[in-house]
Parts: sequence; C-alpha cells; structure tokens
Amino acid sequence: MRISLNWLREIVDITMTPEELAHTLTMAGFEVEEIEDRRTWADGVVIGKVLECQRHPNADKLSVTKVDIGKGEPLNIVCGAPNVRADIYVAVATIGTYLPKIDVKIRAANLRGVRSEGMICSLAELGLSKESAGIHIFDEVGAHSRAPLQLGDDVRPLLGLDDTILDLTATANRADALCMVGIAREVAALTGATLRLPQPDALSIPTTEGLEIAVLQPQACPAYIGTVIEGIKIAPSPEWLQQRLQAAGMRPINNVVDATNYIMLEWGQPLHAFDRDRLLAVRAHSSAPLPITIGVRFAESGESLKTLDGQSRNLTSQTLLITANDKPVALAGVMGGEATEVGDTTQNLLLEAALFDSVAIRRSARSLGLRTEASARYERGVNYAELELACRRAISLIQQIAGGTAVSQQIADRRPDMGTLSRSIQLRLDRVNQILGLVDLGDTDGELQPDEMQQILTALGCQVTPDAEKERVWIVTVPPYRYRDLEREIDLIEEIARVYGYDKFCTTLPEATEFGFLSVEQQLTRQIRAAMRAAGLTELMHYSLVKPGEDRQVVLANPLFAEYAALRTDLIAGLVDAFQYNLEQGNGALNGFEIGRIFTQDEAGIDEMEAIGGILGGDPTQGKWVSAGRDRPMSWYEAKGILDSVFQRLGLSIEYQPSRQDTRLHPGRTASLWLQGNRLGVFGQLHPQLRQERGLPDEVYVFQLDLDLLFDALDVEEMLVPRFKPYSTYPAADRDIAFFAPVDVSVAELERAIAHAGGQLLESVELFDEYRGQGVPAGQRSLAFRLVYRASDRTLTDAEVEPVHQKVRESLVEKFSLNLRS
Repeated sequence: MRISLNWLREIVDITMTPEELAHTLTMAGFEVEEIEDRRTWADGVVIGKVLECQRHPNADKLSVTKVDIGKGEPLNIVCGAPNVRADIYVAVATIGTYLPKIDVKIRAANLRGVRSEGMICSLAELGLSKESAGIHIFDEVGAHSRAPLQLGDDVRPLLGLDDTILDLTATANRADALCMVGIAREVAALTGATLRLPQPDALSIPTTEGLEIAVLQPQACPAYIGTVIEGIKIAPSPEWLQQRLQAAGMRPINNVVDATNYIMLEWGQPLHAFDRDRLLAVRAHSSAPLPITIGVRFAESGESLKTLDGQSRNLTSQTLLITANDKPVALAGVMGGEATEVGDTTQNLLLEAALFDSVAIRRSARSLGLRTEASARYERGVNYAELELACRRAISLIQQIAGGTAVSQQIADRRPDMGTLSRSIQLRLDRVNQILGLVDLGDTDGELQPDEMQQILTALGCQVTPDAEKERVWIVTVPPYRYRDLEREIDLIEEIARVYGYDKFCTTLPEATEFGFLSVEQQLTRQIRAAMRAAGLTELMHYSLVKPGEDRQVVLANPLFAEYAALRTDLIAGLVDAFQYNLEQGNGALNGFEIGRIFTQDEAGIDEMEAIGGILGGDPTQGKWVSAGRDRPMSWYEAKGILDSVFQRLGLSIEYQPSRQDTRLHPGRTASLWLQGNRLGVFGQLHPQLRQERGLPDEVYVFQLDLDLLFDALDVEEMLVPRFKPYSTYPAADRDIAFFAPVDVSVAELERAIAHAGGQLLESVELFDEYRGQGVPAGQRSLAFRLVYRASDRTLTDAEVEPVHQKVRESLVEKFSLNLRS
C-alpha cells in the first residue's frame, strides 16, 4: 500500500524523517519496500506566466514565449507544446534544474537559432503522468489556498510534489493496516504521537419507500446499507483529492467515484456508487414502475454480467452478486457492472456500503480470475464495527464535492451484537517475560515492567483491567478493528514485543545445547540417495501438483491454477515427462530417480506415502565405435542390472515376479518387486504405444518403490551398523543343472526352491541360459543354472557336494515336476 506522508500527518502527528519512519515501521513488521521522495521531482520548478507567444521563425511546431517568473526580466523560452498561449500560468524549470523523471538538466540553449532559457513543463516531465498532450496550465487561483498564484513560487505544493510516499506491505493477518487510519493507529502506537481520526458529519437520513434490501445470503453479506442521494453533479474531483488518489496509485475518474475510493483508502471500507436512474431501468419481468429491490445472492447457471472494465463475464455458482430487481448489476465486493456505472449524465446515486464474508469474496474473485482493490480488502476482512462511520463519511464527502441530498436509506443488518466483536484475553505478566526474555536497559539487562506493557497495549487500543482473582494477571479487551488478529495470549505477547522493538531484546544462547542428529529415516534416505547416485542416476524433483483427471486422485478444492489442481498418484508420470522434455531440449536420455510423496483417495479416505521412482533409457555405452555411430537401446537386463546394483549396495535381496497391472508398461516385460514377502514396487519397460506417442527411444524402463517398506527393511541393526563378515579362503565347487520347466513357473520361484534345498553349503545361484524352440516341449522352456558350493572352514569334496546337489535335483522334480536334462 502506498502511504502519503502529507495525508498521514493530517491524522497523526509525525516528527520523524521519512527514513526514520520507514525503519520504525519495518522493525514493527510493516516492510517498507520503497521511499518515493517526490520533493526531488520538481526542485527548482516555479510558477510562471506566459506574457507573449509567437510562432518560431524557423520551425512550424515550435513557439517562442516570454515567461515572467517574478524575478528580473522575463525568460525567453522555446516551447513545442500545442496548447501554449499567452496569459496562462505554467510550471517553469529554470536553468540548472534537474528533472529526474526524464533525466534532463536544464541549460540555456539555441533552438533553431532562437535562445531558450528554461523549459515549460508538462505533468509527464514532472513525473505525475505517463503521457501528456501538452504543458500543464494552472488556474489563476490555487486549488488549496484559494489565493491568487504568486509568480516565482514553488510549484510543488500546487502539484502535490511536496510529499513523500512510503510503499509498504502489511502481513496477511493485518487487514486493519490496509488504510490510512490503520497505519495512523500503528504509527501512534509506535511513536506515542497524537491521533486525530477523521470524523463524519452528523446526518439524519429518512427511511422512505422506493428502496428495498433483500439479502438472500446473510452469511455471505452480514450487513448492507443502501443510501439514495439525489441532485448530484458529476465533475472532475478537486485537485487535492486527485493528488491523493494519484499518490496512492489510483486513477481519478470523477468526483463521486473518487470519493468512494478515497474513503476506501482512508478507512479500508470498500464502497460502490450506482446510477439510481439506470437501476430503475432494470426490470425483472415487467415494464411497470417498481421500487428498486437491491438483492445479494449467488449467481445461477447461465447468468453473465458486463463489468466496468468492459468485459462480459460468465458467472459461476461461486460468484456473489448484487442484483436490482433480481437482475445482476455488480460483482459483490469485486467490481460494478457497466450498465449501472456512474457517468457524466448521472444525477441520482445509490451508494452501497456493505460487509461481505472474506471466504465468499475470495472464491467469487478467483472463480472469475479478477482481483481488485476492493476484493483485496474484503478477502482479508473488513472491520465490522466501522461500517456506518465509513458510510456517513462517504455521504458527507460526496455532498461536499458533488452536491446532492441524501433522501433515503435502507439497512439490512444481520451482524452479531457489537459486543461480540470484541474479545477479552487473559494475559499473564510472568508469561510475557518468560516468552520474550530480557531487555537491554543500557548498563544492565532486565525484564519488561508492567507499566511498559500496559502503555503498549493501551496505545494499540486495548483496554487493560487487572484480574480480581489472580495476581500479575490482566484481562485485555481487544478493539474491534483488531478482532480478527488478536485471538490468544501469545498474540498479545507478540504485539508487546513488536511495539517495544525486537532489537531491544537481549540475544542470549540457551544454557545447555547438544549436537544435532539425523533421524533414522534421514540416515536411510541419505543411504538410498547415495546408492542411486552410485548407479549413475541423477536426482530429480517435481511438483506434487498435477493436472486432474486420473482415478483415485485427490483434487484440490481451491487450486491456484487449473494445471495444478490435483495431487499426483505416482512418480512415473512425472519422470516420463522429464525424460521427454530432456530429449526435446537436446540433452539426450535422462537416467534419473526421484524421492517424493504420492497421494491416493478411496472410500477409507486419503492415503499419503513416500515413494522412490526412477527412469532409465537410451544407449548406456559411452563410445559408438562398435555400433558404427548408431545408438543401441538399453536392454531389459541392463536396466535391471542397474537397479540390482542399488539393491546390492543396500544389502537387500529382491525377488522379481511377472506383473501386468500397470497398462503404461509392456505386459511381457514388467515385474513386481518383492522384499521379505511384501510387495515393494514395480519395474518394467514402457509400453510401445506410449513410447511412440511420446517420441521416446526404443526401450525406456521405469520403476517405483515403496520407500516406507525400504525403511522397515533397512531399519535393523545389521543394516544401520554394517559389520565385517569373514570370507572363505577355501575354493568353491560349482555344479550346473539344466531342465525343462513350465513357462508359468518363474525363475524366482526356482531360485528360492534351490536355495532352500541347498542349505548352508550353497553360496550362490545364477541363471546362465534360457532356450525356447526346437527340441523343447510346448509350453515349456529350457533353463540352466550354475550353483556354487563353498564351506568356510575346509575344501569341499565331491562326496560332500554330490548329496546336496542331488537333494536340489530331487526337490525341483518333486515341487515343479521338472524334466531334468543333466
């Protein structure tokens, strides 16, 4: 919000420099992003009067003027503005003046053979507008003092350039600080300055027929005040009002609209003015004269409204509307409608002052992709207790600058009792010092004293009363304008620290400290990351938010963007997108992994779990000498070998079983992974159809594992603290075994049976050959395994190995009905 110090000084006494005030506000939680010192924009620019104006002898578009600035001889100035003429008062930049907005220093010069001794300025050259059609011309009487202009006087007070603007940001919880009164209250509390809040004139407005208020959604609109003002005259606003709006970053429109914007900036209460005669033209079903019935309701399907910005907007059921005789005329709390806007021909007004629910306005504005100054204030929360005050102030200002008479007012008020808009909080003084610690008292350190706490809370508008039943305990009553912000004891403690000054508290370390440590999950995650990197995989990171449309997806009720409106159900989709993106950018195949959360939803509720996924593809070789420069696709076994190397580093034994559950993967080249009897995840090749649609290499492989299951398997003493195991120094005895096995019997089942029968002497089992074709019975395949036997204390003899090996053979025949070939 842009704060004019000249305006602020009318509400609160300020003796600080702009820099000191900016520092004070920043330390109190209001970040001042910029100090805009407008006094430098026109330093050296004075009031002058054009005495003569003649055409330049050597240029058609230039004029030669004589300008009196009240000092010595008139200046000879060459001017190119089309509106320059004799007998006008203008802003003159004298020789030596620097104009920072156009980065020009005025010097005497010859322009087409004529000497020029200054420059007649436009508002654009003084920084008050982006473009100007010509020079600025003053009225002969000053807008502020109403006294005749004095030649040679500084132009800055006339143009509002004797001001400094603070561009500050209030935190989201400080809705009360989005107005001049709120900032003035804050400055008064921080500095102890005197506060002079602007008060409205006393008004007596009758309640007559012709206007009805029908609020169908009282929860969304707790209060609505409609005031009819007749006989107004639309004209430009006074200069002082235009300058204040411009200083706040708003464009002046006309006296009525500017008055409503001014009160919004002053009190934080958005207002809206309708042309009453245009409202009368809105009829629901009949052309007969009807009183105006102003309603508040949510939009219905198919309704639309053309707003003040000229756009026709299709409304949704979340859009809160203002209606006239049940016809939409405005977006409640956001923007008015074009059909009822105040224009040059407006003579009668309906002034709206209303309270709208912050959630309703936030949903309404977001559903239309529209955010305005009004909606920004309603979204944070408008002060319920000062609605009537802001309304009376607006009526008084409109009557002052636009004339007219307030002839009727109707109120629909469903607000709770005003007593409930304030709350009482118990504050323990000992708790304050316990939380905040010691303060720096100069030569020593000490605690905050009760009188200092009471002074701060009183300055913030709170009422402090000692608790009659407890010692060193106060009952603090919060003012209505801080009702949304101050809810608990800790909030009051924070306010005390903020106003007292965070920089005044002592910085002390805790008495006893200890070294930090990593949790078991953090340690294991680091081990898994290290294993993945050691296998040559790059770690990736994606947003958890994705496009909606999948089954079992958790869809956000209030997304920021439609493209990120749901939570991801797996990691594979994001990895495939990343792989495709890197190929399109010319970065080659991406071999990577990602650790993140995935979310699913079913009848039982929402399930959240940690997962680790990866993607592999492209040519795994570095050089292309053997393949004549052509890429060779990664084979299934090469990709599986990379994953197996990760499991080997982690000390895990994984079984692979055929799987066809995921339709994105090749039905014949996909395996489910099992760890200690539990399903760990899936590994497989992308389906050829998906690969072709995405333009990916011939063979791309993905995997996804349950990270929590990995944690459970690794969270054992042997894994967390690896211990040395002696290896055998005696030679091994190896035996081969070959047989015909049914195709539906997996290698993992066979390996498990061999290991069980081989006992302690069996060191390893490895499949080294598979054959299908001529000589193999239908529905079977030929498999050959190499079994390695070894003892740790002796060299095994054939007499020891053969019985064990025979047991393995018999076990396979008995369990799987195999046909042994060796």
